Amino acid sequence: MAEAQPQGTGPQGTGKAAGGRSAQLAHTGLRPGWTTGACATAASTAAYTALLTGEFPDPVTITLPKGQTPSFALAVEELAPGRTAAMAGVVKDAGDDPDVTHGALIRSTVRALPAGSGVVFKAGPGVGTVTRPGLPLDVGEPAINPVPRQLMREHLAEVAARHGGTGATADVEVEISVDHGEEIARSTWNPRLGILGGLSILGTTGIVVPYSCSAWIDSIRRGVDVARAAGRRHVAGCTGSTSEKVAVALHRLPEDALLDMGDFAGAVLKYIRRHPVERLTICGGFAKLSKLAAGHLDLHSARSQVDKGFLAELARRGGADEALAEAVAEANTGLAALQLCSAAGVPLGDQVAATARDESLAVLRGAPVAVDVICIDRAGMVVGRAEPRGPGEDRQGSRQR
Repeated sequence: MAEAQPQGTGPQGTGKAAGGRSAQLAHTGLRPGWTTGACATAASTAAYTALLTGEFPDPVTITLPKGQTPSFALAVEELAPGRTAAMAGVVKDAGDDPDVTHGALIRSTVRALPAGSGVVFKAGPGVGTVTRPGLPLDVGEPAINPVPRQLMREHLAEVAARHGGTGATADVEVEISVDHGEEIARSTWNPRLGILGGLSILGTTGIVVPYSCSAWIDSIRRGVDVARAAGRRHVAGCTGSTSEKVAVALHRLPEDALLDMGDFAGAVLKYIRRHPVERLTICGGFAKLSKLAAGHLDLHSARSQVDKGFLAELARRGGADEALAEAVAEANTGLAALQLCSAAGVPLGDQVAATARDESLAVLRGAPVAVDVICIDRAGMVVGRAEPRGPGEDRQGSRQR
């Protein structure tokens, strides 16, 4: 099982966290782990290497989107006679996160395809299949999310180039399976979302950031303290690494002005209420921020859900007719609701952002903090924004008298 690399130390020799996302993780003392996508990439890399060379690399090293290079021990390996297929498996280590997939055996079986086929993904036993619209994958596709797919393609192409595969890219079928995945998936939202037959292969950074509520909330508070001590007047609370990149790109904020909010929007707002900064940007996924707009301060999927009826009401405020509003209320996911409104020219993302901003100001209770909100989709595209608003201002930014 792979060991997580240390995260979040400051300048060499100091051992001190300097602020920002990595410093928060270091402050919690919790051990990070690896996503199902990272494990599937490691298993696929090992299997394809064996298919081409006859030998499984063990451990197998991969490069994650942010440059980390973890190594994974193989739990199982099998090379079919005549090298018609190769299978490798990695046990997922979720670190200190209470992840239902911790300890799951993730397998990848790789088979050669004719030149020009590219990489074809297949759902094996324990991996779900998408059966409803509104997810970042088409209906009928295996539930292997876009970022893990790209990570696997890149690593397989490197193996092909190194060991004589077909062309500059790999031409293979990659079948991902998870032992007991269908049973594990019953503890997730997959069945309700229409992902049937097993788990999803997920991850945008390859790293599972562990969340102990008390430890993470304390790390948020320390993050605010570090930003204030550094004289930062503008901080950003972000739900994850993708939203953090967007906030940096739009506002050019330094690392110590970034708060890894995760699901704990309430913790950020309540602490900044007592320890104000001039401006707070909240940036996150559309679905999570729709929960904040609805008044939820804990955005975790186990403790709050996207209210499609509430989204339908926001769509009406944005100009949706009754037929569209009803379609939004019946949508499979928040993303599906957003897509319906986007196609009709209804600014649902802006409505969610503005309402989330106003809910945030209500929690701040008049603290001298201006709040703006940015909603993004899974690809990091901005799908809704609300301009800065402070206490005593109406939605158009004019002072109430």
